[in-house]
Amino acid sequence: QVQLVESGGGLVQPGESLRLSCAASRIIGSITSMGWYRQVPGKKREMVAVITSGGSTDYVESVKGRFTISTDNAENTVYLQMSSLKPEDTAVYYCNVRSWDGLSRYDAWGQGTQVTVSS
Repeated sequence: QVQLVESGGGLVQPGESLRLSCAASRIIGSITSMGWYRQVPGKKREMVAVITSGGSTDYVESVKGRFTISTDNAENTVYLQMSSLKPEDTAVYYCNVRSWDGLSRYDAWGQGTQVTVSS
């Protein structure tokens, strides 16, 4: 069973920074992408940032220039560096890892970590 362990959430003031981490273990096959999604109550979960195994990245428009996604491939860990945080960034952030073993695709989610931006 794939295991994702997230850390780094918390309460910060507007303009401050946070770094989220997600360590993946027991991956089936090879990782094809790692990413971060977020969700607020009453809204659909949205993609925040994704990085492929080839290093391509994609960000939701609202975080471009403020958030950076990166990986430590040796450790199967994905990071989300969040800067200039705004109250609208408040959400539960979920780590996602997708992999492929040549026959099937796998999609794993972390347990979620709360990020609250408030003065």
